[in-house]
Amino acid sequence: MVTAGKSGIVIVGASLAGLRTAQTLRDEGFEAAITLIGAEAHLPYDRPPLSKEFLAGTMAREEVDLPLGALEVEFRLSTRATGLDIDHRSVSLDTGEQLPYDGVVIATGAHPRTLPGLPPMDGVFTLRTIDDCQALKARLEGGPRVAVVGAGFIGSEVAASCQALSLEVTVIEALPVPMERAVGSVMGRRCARLHSDHGVALKTGVGVSGLVGDTNVNGVALADGTTVAAEVVVIGVGVAPTTDWLAASGLDLDNGVVCDRWCRALRGGEPVPDVVAAGDVARWENPRFGEVMRVEHWTNAAEQGRAAALTLLHGEDAAAFDPVPYFWSDQYGTKIQFVGRPGPDVEVVDGDLDDDRFAVAYGSRGRMVGALAFGRPARLMRMRSMIAAAAPFPP
Repeated sequence: MVTAGKSGIVIVGASLAGLRTAQTLRDEGFEAAITLIGAEAHLPYDRPPLSKEFLAGTMAREEVDLPLGALEVEFRLSTRATGLDIDHRSVSLDTGEQLPYDGVVIATGAHPRTLPGLPPMDGVFTLRTIDDCQALKARLEGGPRVAVVGAGFIGSEVAASCQALSLEVTVIEALPVPMERAVGSVMGRRCARLHSDHGVALKTGVGVSGLVGDTNVNGVALADGTTVAAEVVVIGVGVAPTTDWLAASGLDLDNGVVCDRWCRALRGGEPVPDVVAAGDVARWENPRFGEVMRVEHWTNAAEQGRAAALTLLHGEDAAAFDPVPYFWSDQYGTKIQFVGRPGPDVEVVDGDLDDDRFAVAYGSRGRMVGALAFGRPARLMRMRSMIAAAAPFPP
């Protein structure tokens, strides 16, 4: 448990997870200093609208910002953490400062993956920050043909937003079906229909061999020898946890900051006093599912930020962080919601896959482990409770 001193708590990452940690600390009565370090120039904002409403022009800039209320926090924006000294309890900043702490929260999130070997070219974008989104929005105003590389949630949402702007869109996916890792192959095939039903070309099972163009992109060359013409290319092939600044810290780093079930960062397999992690950067032991997981979704960031704060204040007297993960996606006017984890067994429990409204359950070893719904929010929340209760499969 952190002992409040004159250094207070340093939160590295002006993210949703970092903000929720700070808010929870204050709500729980923590009165010492809280310093929140943000690499971007912006106060904390919502990322989900960047590929949806804000990109499509149906949400104003100020609506993207997260409400701060009367939160008493010192924000250090446009500032990057460059190191963490656990033994001397300090965070190194790119300003040259050593910022001491009584407790530290690692909430640096993730950054977009890129395709190796692609040259820098005008018209090629990734989408992670609000600056990325505003630059992409400006380019879309010219009515370009758009190629989206990657049919995960971000790529699919970008494709749907561009289609809503009446642009010609092609989605390229190396896997056989969209979102296969997130929802499995059966439901991935159903998600593929959303693209085709709305006039978006979908090319699956094929990789990218390069870009076509000189200083400006005008196409994507595929591994099968074909080319997709495009003046705008959005690379949406996933994200990697931002842990480079922790390389010399001694923390266990393996696809994120490895944590125990209380979100405490580990060093040599043992929890480090007063160091916790939350959000996309954290890879923690979820006792409910008996696995170590890293979840890149809004709800997890918000819930884990709160859990990390409670661990700082109460140690193991706080509840272990054992959520049933939840995420959602809006594509072509359809709300897709998922809870839990995908399992090898899939059964339709409401509606029909040929309809626009249905729900399916996922099972593993006779236990219900996940559920997905198109336009069935109430049913999905009931199924989330069933997963939390380890209900038998089929339900």
